[in-house]
Amino acid sequence: MKLSPKYKSSLKRAIHPSKFRLPALLLLVIYCHFSCEKEHVTITSSFYAPLELDDWDVSTPEDQGLDTTDVKEMYQVAAQMDNLYGLLLIKDGYLVAERYFNGKSVSTARPIASITKSYTSTLTGIALEKGYLTSLDQTMAEFFPEFDWESMDTLKSQITIRQILKMRSGYPWEEFSDYNDLLWSSFGDWLPLIEEIPLAYEPGNDYGYSNLMSHILGIIVSRAADTSLYDFAKRYLCEPLGVSIPVWWADSDGYNYGHGDIHSTARDLARFGELYLNEGLYKNTQIISSGWIVDALLPYSFDLYGREIFDHFKQLNMGYMNWFSAVSGNYTVYFSWGHGGQHIFLIPDLNIIVVTTADYMPGQDGEKAWEKQKSITDMVGKYISRLH
Repeated sequence: MKLSPKYKSSLKRAIHPSKFRLPALLLLVIYCHFSCEKEHVTITSSFYAPLELDDWDVSTPEDQGLDTTDVKEMYQVAAQMDNLYGLLLIKDGYLVAERYFNGKSVSTARPIASITKSYTSTLTGIALEKGYLTSLDQTMAEFFPEFDWESMDTLKSQITIRQILKMRSGYPWEEFSDYNDLLWSSFGDWLPLIEEIPLAYEPGNDYGYSNLMSHILGIIVSRAADTSLYDFAKRYLCEPLGVSIPVWWADSDGYNYGHGDIHSTARDLARFGELYLNEGLYKNTQIISSGWIVDALLPYSFDLYGREIFDHFKQLNMGYMNWFSAVSGNYTVYFSWGHGGQHIFLIPDLNIIVVTTADYMPGQDGEKAWEKQKSITDMVGKYISRLH
């Protein structure tokens, strides 16, 4: 048995050679005690049996026609992860599997990172349907009269809500630009960045994933409705859907962040996903039109990274803000994805939802952080790829 490099490194930190040495055989025994035993945890149906509360009808994978072997294997992998907080499986409206990890519970509400963008885009659709917005072709400039638009790049005044929804505003993909540090070092004073950050593309032409523009869209909805984004969400989305947002951080001007920082429980994320799976309908109430749901999930930008970045999801495309689509096995999967491993996966052909919550790893963008969140995506992708 070979010790992994990671384990060797931890041994070096724990056992200083100048103090004492342990025989190689004893090291192997220690390794097996702490690692091998964990690898052979037996997963039974009770391990992932859902709690019977009043917010979801519960069932079992077997009763909803799912192969328990694959479910157990997914939870077997989940049990080994130190960054995973929750894993839920919903089939035909029933919560059939649920488990929380690393000290978290059913009541734990944690930051869901960029899944917030999917809430913001949904609230944009509701604002349009309620008449607070008149068209997706309204320009960003209409909502920010405090700026001298004539003194800026003239293209900025032409950016539309539709282009922002499609991540085609023309503002740079910050992660791959020189302006990422400026964004995160501004201490929430984001409005001036509309003027300070130059366009990287002509609006409408190229895809650029922008946290700044996601936040600006939230401010547009807030200003159009003359209320906070949180209060708007509470009235038109959360209360009708029976979910809550216990925390939603705001910028230095008091605007709730449109790009991230909603806190949510895993069960409430599943309910939000169910709204999309059911084309905007919840308990005979049409919270948002089916037409909006269809438009939101349509792909507008294709092969986003120019290569495959996951093991079990191929052809990664994007619809409205942070709604991705991909192919896994025999199925098209739609998912909202937040940094660190927050996910809402929808498989419409099978009426399945999978939700994961995880450590959102604030400020961690390196290879190690990527591998941790990728492991969660690949775990679910492998499960979906085996469905039939």
